[in-house]
Amino acid sequence: MRVIRRDSVKGEGRSGGLFVGDVEVATLISGETGSQEYLAALVSFSPGARTRLHTHDHEQILFVVKGHGYVGTESEEKEVGEGDIILIPAGERHWHGAAPDSEFAHLAIINSKTQTKY
Repeated sequence: MRVIRRDSVKGEGRSGGLFVGDVEVATLISGETGSQEYLAALVSFSPGARTRLHTHDHEQILFVVKGHGYVGTESEEKEVGEGDIILIPAGERHWHGAAPDSEFAHLAIINSKTQTKY
């Protein structure tokens, strides 16, 4: 068993590429922390920041831990807030991010055998 303290993990600022606006990614669980199966990252969005439309070849679980924001596909958009859990199927084109007036953070959990970095 391993306990990883949130304050021991440094976040990395991201902008451009997958992200629009200011985003910080703190990888909490990965092969570097000893996981053979999972990658978990705390992703924090400034107000209005989001991801671009993208897909994964695996399921993705998002657990909203702060603020409110939106998740969407090419055909629908849903508002989400603290405590909500989103399951995104493999191959679904989607995006997620903060509402214009709120910071937003979610824990993203994926299978590390199909993706090694968030």
